[in-house]
Amino acid sequence: MKKLTSLLLVMMIVMMTSCEVVGGIFKAGVWTGIIIVAVVIALIIWLISRGTRKN
Repeated sequence: MKKLTSLLLVMMIVMMTSCEVVGGIFKAGVWTGIIIVAVVIALIIWLISRGTRKN
């Protein structure tokens, strides 16, 4: 019974840390996506303003 309790405890610890890792990856993914979208929008605005400028 003691081995089973130890095994369950180890499994819970491993599962909790893996969830934290996955959460960290998703947070990084969200911020990366936000930055990419902001850069693309800025590029589009720059191209439009450059195209409408009369020299």
